[in-house]
Amino acid sequence: MFFASAAPSPLLMGFLLVLPTVFFSCALVSALPFSELIHPDFNGSYLQFIDNSGAFLLSRNGTYKAAICNPDARQINFYLCVIHVASNTMIWSANRNHPFSEAGKIYLTSKGITIVNETGVEVWSALPTQSSVNALLLNEMGNLVLVDQANNSLWESFRYPTDTIVIGQHLSVGTSLSSAVSASDLSTSDYQLRLTSSDAILQWHGQTYWKLSMDTSAYTDSGNTVEFMTINGTGLYLLNRNGSVVVRVALASTDFRIGKLDASGQFMVNSFSNGKWNHEFVGPSDGCRLPFVCGRIGQCSANSASNTPTCSCPSNFHLSSLNSCVPVDGSFSLFSACNSSNNGSQVDSSAATYLTIGYGYDYFSNDFSKQLNYGLNLSVCQEVCSGDCSCFGVFYDNSSGFCYKIENKLGSIISSANGDDDLLGYIKLVATPSTNFDGNNNSSDQSQKFPVVALILLPSAACCILIAIGFVWLKRWRISRFGEIKFGQPNCPSSEELDAFHIPGLPRRFDYKELEVATDKFKTQIGSGGFGAVYTGILPDKTVVAVKKITNLGIQGKRDFCTEIAVIGNIHHVNLVKLKGFCAQGRVRLLVFEYMNHGSLDRILFGTGPVLEWQERFNIALGTARGLAYLHSGCEQKIIHCDIKPENILLHDDFQAKISDFGLSKLLTPEQSSLFTTMRGTRGYLAPEWLTNSAICEKTDVYSFGMVLLELVSGRKNCLLRTQSHSLEDDSSGSHSSSSSGLGFLYYPLFALEMHEQGKYLELADPRLENRVTSQEVERLIRVALCCVHEEPSLRPNMVAVVGMLEGRIPFCQPRIESLNFLRFYGRRFTEASMIGEENGSNNAILYSQANAFLTSVAGGSYRSVSYMSSQQVSGPR
Repeated sequence: MFFASAAPSPLLMGFLLVLPTVFFSCALVSALPFSELIHPDFNGSYLQFIDNSGAFLLSRNGTYKAAICNPDARQINFYLCVIHVASNTMIWSANRNHPFSEAGKIYLTSKGITIVNETGVEVWSALPTQSSVNALLLNEMGNLVLVDQANNSLWESFRYPTDTIVIGQHLSVGTSLSSAVSASDLSTSDYQLRLTSSDAILQWHGQTYWKLSMDTSAYTDSGNTVEFMTINGTGLYLLNRNGSVVVRVALASTDFRIGKLDASGQFMVNSFSNGKWNHEFVGPSDGCRLPFVCGRIGQCSANSASNTPTCSCPSNFHLSSLNSCVPVDGSFSLFSACNSSNNGSQVDSSAATYLTIGYGYDYFSNDFSKQLNYGLNLSVCQEVCSGDCSCFGVFYDNSSGFCYKIENKLGSIISSANGDDDLLGYIKLVATPSTNFDGNNNSSDQSQKFPVVALILLPSAACCILIAIGFVWLKRWRISRFGEIKFGQPNCPSSEELDAFHIPGLPRRFDYKELEVATDKFKTQIGSGGFGAVYTGILPDKTVVAVKKITNLGIQGKRDFCTEIAVIGNIHHVNLVKLKGFCAQGRVRLLVFEYMNHGSLDRILFGTGPVLEWQERFNIALGTARGLAYLHSGCEQKIIHCDIKPENILLHDDFQAKISDFGLSKLLTPEQSSLFTTMRGTRGYLAPEWLTNSAICEKTDVYSFGMVLLELVSGRKNCLLRTQSHSLEDDSSGSHSSSSSGLGFLYYPLFALEMHEQGKYLELADPRLENRVTSQEVERLIRVALCCVHEEPSLRPNMVAVVGMLEGRIPFCQPRIESLNFLRFYGRRFTEASMIGEENGSNNAILYSQANAFLTSVAGGSYRSVSYMSSQQVSGPR
């Protein structure tokens, strides 16, 4: 932290837009003439080539070089780097979190690149598994690439960015830049630039403090989904997959430009020409908007003359000997985070008190965090923070009643230019053990004479304390009786309790009449589910919403209603449907969701409308996989959906996939077992373990996803195909059959397995795509799908790995045939059942139902020797 009386710190220097050039001491790793590529069995170290001043790789025109670099000649930290030659600026480093000494070595083998330290321990590697490495290439864009014998890319440094993006490089959605700790320490710090489907954002400990679209220099050209960020000779762009501009920052024309997330936390775009750097763009431009510019609770004020930050302590705080701001009242200290200690003892969040910093202050995350509008008073705002061990304080707006929490980490505060605004800041404090002037605990004074006045005051004080304890006990009893509601559990609140009390932390609560007006008395039904119908509505602010009306008010309906509020209301992901609010009035239960204008996947995929193109199908698969990966591993609690199917995958603008219907979800804490055995879900997507009373975990969702993936490839239901030498056409009823009389219904997962074994992947593609998809593209999804439907759950990849495969970051898995043989049994039984139905003259719909039910029964009985299970049981409550 720096203050007005101190010399400027590196953070301040970063704000002053110091040139981003970092000078390196580089070692030549090979005495060979410069080349743009090297081949396996190459190795080198800093010590081996210390007398050379070049690099072991040089791009064709000499624009970039690769070398072993030491950012500071006084340091012993060495890195494998890619450097822009003209400016001597590093654009990428391999082992930024694991530097090695001058005795470390780099090896290039047929398996890839490996870096070992002086003791021979591996510190970093790039080992692609697709095929053998033929060469390491440095191209003219600065991309370090491992290629095979056919010059196919096996691994690229551009896919693993550090803190810099250059011309020709794409930063895809889901990837990020992470700043270095300093110019000499390249390890990742707490600042990240993340690319979402709608924007580029800067975050500190997960808290957003800047968005590109909100910058005054940025222009939003469309509302399309963002696919990647890039910079070129004319500016900085967020682009859609078809290359259309979503957000742009227009800059002067230049040949070389970089975007870098600086150690200060600012994202800078700079161009290099005529031997010097030109600073073109910086975000945020206000240095006081950097989360930790003045340290913890440091007050940042903008110097109007130099437009640089000046640091001090806010009112009621002073500068301590440790150069940080602490309460003036030494009997209190700043609150410590969850599971941390304060002065050696565990902190009780509910025992916290609040110290005001007065009016005229702001916090970097207030513009981006969710406003908690309780419509009550300041005490409620503070109570919410007191009950949250990740909350460090609040900002309360007297005029609107909005409450903003300071969460996760406590950063600097901003001295607002508008000193009379209504925003009032409060910092959470805890009492510290009282000490005497010589630093010893007050218990050392027991030998002193006991004051006589205490004999008079103590009995009165004791009475007051007893009364206070009584009031506290009564209040806590009332809260536990009426206010604390644990969602997703059998003790869900009654309708009377929901009517009488506001529930802090939940999505917006709507009045029934408000939603009745919005839906025109529930006039337009757009869908239905196991617990009611879904209607379209328009809120007063013109927002279109989907309103789910819960009609089954039995025990299960109430439980799932509360589960959906708790689950959907507390998770936020671009591939998950957002819950905007709810209504609980009398026996009425309504959920208000964001409206998905393209409806559900099954209507688009299996309907008679325009055909989904292959890229759209792939994007839907990837979006669904990302949503499931977040549910399984990105939330505080693991969430198993239990009913993944096309009907529960909704499509928004540009066919962006969003997973819906969390009524069947199960919440599991890390301490709890990840297994449960209640039969839930939809026939056709149920994993084998559902049918055998085996343990259920997140791998059941993986199986269901694999079945959906097969349907995305074929454009048909997995069990709605006739077969005649595998020649498939559409019949007049809209189902797909052979041109002659069929032999029965084909079980498509088995057909996919057979074609995989024969390498005939184009046989599996939706024929409506004609020649608009390649065998390689189909193979990728079929291999992932078959791996997902392995009978043995442990052989199925997790959803994080599935996302990696679809994104191309990790190799595609190879299906294990021995764990897919159950599909042959399922297929035979399904075909037998359909043929029996055909002989009895059943129509297609009855055939399908009979075959599916028969398949379920034999899967649960003959194959696994378990008791018979009816189709209704297998289907679950849907």
